[in-house]
Amino acid sequence: MGIPRPDARAKAVVAALVAASLLVTLIVWGRQDLVGVALALLCVLSTMIAAVSVAAARQEDEAEPGATPAGPGQPAGGLYGVDADTLESLDHRETVRALRERHRGRGGSAAREGG
Repeated sequence: MGIPRPDARAKAVVAALVAASLLVTLIVWGRQDLVGVALALLCVLSTMIAAVSVAAARQEDEAEPGATPAGPGQPAGGLYGVDADTLESLDHRETVRALRERHRGRGGSAAREGG
């Protein structure tokens, strides 16, 4: 039996506490030399670790246990019925210009009023 691995929330809390303590140390100590730069870099690193851990915890919460992976021949992400020609036409400048003109003509005043 080994030590259990901490979950993403525990990592986020620890990294946030480390970042806060390093920031307080930097402010109180006020060193402007190599040690201060090293403390600042450690503070940034621990803040990034906390942010990534929070994102991992959110992703774990949003994971659907009953979701099945896409089978062979099915595109991932729910892009059913979209082929390469459709994607190419979406980026075409004339198509985008025509869609903008159609949108301005149809709902330009409603879009300005509604926000």
